Amino acid sequence: MRRLQRSVVSSAAAIVSALLLAATPAAAAPGHDAGGAGDSAEAAVVGADHARAHAELRSAAKGAGEYPQARRTGSLASLAASQRQANSGFEAAVSGRFTDYFPSPDFGVHVAQLPTGKVLLFSFSRVETDPTRETGPTDRIGPTNAGRAYLWDPAKGTGAGAFKKVTPPVVLMPDGTHAPRPAPFFCAGHSFLPNGMLGVFGGNTGGKGGSGAKLSFVFDPWTEGWYRNRDMAVGRWYPSVVTSADGRQIIMSGQSERGTGTPTPVVERFPALGQPVPWRPFDIPLDIASQRLRPDAPFRNDYPHLFSLRDGMIYGLGRDADQQWLFDPRAQTRTDLPRRPADFRGYGSAVPLPAGFRGPDSVLVLGGDPRDANTYRLSGGAGGRWTTEEPRAFGRTQDDTLILPDGTLLTVNGALDTRNYGFGPFNPKADLKYRQTELRGADGRWRLGPAQRLPRGYHSNALVLPDGRVMVTGDELQQIANDPDIKDGMDGSIEIFEPAYLHRGARPVLDRVPAGEIAHDAEFSVESPTAAGVRRAVLLAPTTVTHAVNTSQRHLELRMTGVRGRTIGLRAPATSADAPPGYYMLFLLDAKGVPGTARWVKLGKR
Repeated sequence: MRRLQRSVVSSAAAIVSALLLAATPAAAAPGHDAGGAGDSAEAAVVGADHARAHAELRSAAKGAGEYPQARRTGSLASLAASQRQANSGFEAAVSGRFTDYFPSPDFGVHVAQLPTGKVLLFSFSRVETDPTRETGPTDRIGPTNAGRAYLWDPAKGTGAGAFKKVTPPVVLMPDGTHAPRPAPFFCAGHSFLPNGMLGVFGGNTGGKGGSGAKLSFVFDPWTEGWYRNRDMAVGRWYPSVVTSADGRQIIMSGQSERGTGTPTPVVERFPALGQPVPWRPFDIPLDIASQRLRPDAPFRNDYPHLFSLRDGMIYGLGRDADQQWLFDPRAQTRTDLPRRPADFRGYGSAVPLPAGFRGPDSVLVLGGDPRDANTYRLSGGAGGRWTTEEPRAFGRTQDDTLILPDGTLLTVNGALDTRNYGFGPFNPKADLKYRQTELRGADGRWRLGPAQRLPRGYHSNALVLPDGRVMVTGDELQQIANDPDIKDGMDGSIEIFEPAYLHRGARPVLDRVPAGEIAHDAEFSVESPTAAGVRRAVLLAPTTVTHAVNTSQRHLELRMTGVRGRTIGLRAPATSADAPPGYYMLFLLDAKGVPGTARWVKLGKR
């Protein structure tokens, strides 16, 4: 949630009794949950839960009246028409194409590609349906400051039946109300554990500008449930999390429990040393503690980019140019990296560049400054070194850049600034250029591609699916501004992009992969009826992303040790520093760089 340029989110709870009982409403206390349990008189008659539900319905109706349905549907139709016109000159086999566009029950502020093939989406319960106001409960204290989560199963298609609600655990927040609600874990940080579970840390306690929660959860993709662990040492709202070479998660930054403007310097590790790293699918972390590390990470701004590179170090790239640091998780030290050549950068993407058979040793920083189209590369190793790389077509913030199976990069989403798409903050109208994709080819040069349906800026996200397509979602402001039916509960949206490689003929087929764990540097084999045409095999780590921060991306080539009939011999990455233990998508590619549909493999043996 944005902590600047935030409109005050109003509620209809103050008129609950006037509308239902013709009684005089009680004023809500400043900063408290005006849309929470509703008026005390109504609550006494119908109960607190019903009163709260009535208040939320009236709030939605109020928002729909101020931003009518006709405006939403008209805007969506206009965007569809401009997308068709903009994309008419692009060839799918050269630039790719956008295909499906469909409603989702969640805004997708956070997304994760799970090793089951399903996608986890989570965010917050909306408190506003007028897109010229803040949609979420950033400042709310009480039960409307709540989280929500869903699973999308692409195998079930794009209808409502393809989604499953996976509500987070009910918690009592230390906000003075102690009112139970699904955990408000929006604007948390997250990364994967070696057993495929997603660790989620932090969230919003509420209050003016929001404040950090100490919450710690894992989502288990195998049982499709949430599990709570012991609270962190400090509250965190907007933290970053990365998985290190030993499979433990390193947690940094985030606004503390004292509220906006108080980023915490405390670094924590989960699980704590002495606790086993969750390795097998049935190793469920429950009531496990994190551990404070010796070095601090005094980032002045939240959501730094964190990467674990092939030297086993954690690279913390802050938004301020002078806050670029190297962390050694084993020695528990922090050292300075060179100052980034560009000035302050807001929410923009950063990608660990593919480096062949080895893990990444450099990071490309892009976006975050609409006045700067350059990209900047940090090479790791002794002291680090920054170089200015090829620029994109224009500067943008709130963008998402993905590594595709063929090693190229794709940028989607973007805006001029937070909540500003070119015509002022909280104005849903958007400049067409921010809807255009950009592709970085093998030569390192960028070129513009097709336009997506919706402008998607703040809280936008994207990930690569196992079939090679790209899922694009996020930005609740744009989603409710273009909702074809604001009353049906499907207030999010997803669109699908098919990269050019999906339009270049037949694709390799991958039939069988090892069912068990694959040790680092071990030889293993896979089977394919198209083995004779396979030229490359790659591992692509699954994405989990929020606020343009994607610490999980990784692309590695696998050495091909021979082809015999249907069998392809491969060698795994050499060390866990090259590829941290966990689940990866294994793609086979042909001579034209066309990937087949991936299968999941588990890398690393304990």
